[in-house]
Amino acid sequence: DHDTVAGCARMAAECERLGIELVPATELTGEIDGIEVHLLGYFIDPTNPRFLANLIKFQEARQSRIHEMAAKLQKQGVPLQAEAVFAIAKCESPGRPHVARALVQAGLCKSVDDAFDRYLKKHRTAWVPKFKISAFEAIELIHHAGGVAVIAHPALNQSDDIIPPLVEAGIDGIECFHTRHSTSASQHYLLMAEHYDLAVTGGSDCHGMNRGKPLMGSVKLPVIYVEMLRKRAVTRRANEATPTA
Repeated sequence: DHDTVAGCARMAAECERLGIELVPATELTGEIDGIEVHLLGYFIDPTNPRFLANLIKFQEARQSRIHEMAAKLQKQGVPLQAEAVFAIAKCESPGRPHVARALVQAGLCKSVDDAFDRYLKKHRTAWVPKFKISAFEAIELIHHAGGVAVIAHPALNQSDDIIPPLVEAGIDGIECFHTRHSTSASQHYLLMAEHYDLAVTGGSDCHGMNRGKPLMGSVKLPVIYVEMLRKRAVTRRANEATPTA
């Protein structure tokens, strides 16, 4: 999930019990040329002190955003308390989907989609801008934590112009396969990955039950793509560990 590695330790223990490999990861929100871009960090060290310190900063901004959205709703006569959102989120990194679920649970909206359409979409009456760092800073943070940085769901960004500067900044991969990528979009980004020598990834973008059902497992890829990512992570760590003249 965004701005957190809170589940990694529990998942690692369970994966070890079941003999399943875990790739520790997280998702950060960056910005480049005024465009929001999500950066996936794979093979990160979830105990890296500097990385964790930054996550705390991002989480505090997320919690403040919930208070601001609740205050906006209350001004409109919608009696939702921030504490109700935190109770549903049960995490340090709450977001708009948790606000939507709280609105539905309180009987104030018919569905999560209804909550977004009425209040939470960009420029709706309870929308609050998200705290963002520069995409370049997000990439550097992921690399500092020993991970590889990947552009998430590029087709949703609707701007391929941001990809070359991200490549220049050291991006390692691109998410070609996604639940909202068409076949043609996936093929387009596969060609782009080849052109820029980027690793290929894919994912369901599952964030719990926010879409009514868990999407985990709905996007399947050959294990070779995991090996590509692992190789880049090992190479990057080796290069950073080598002293320069």
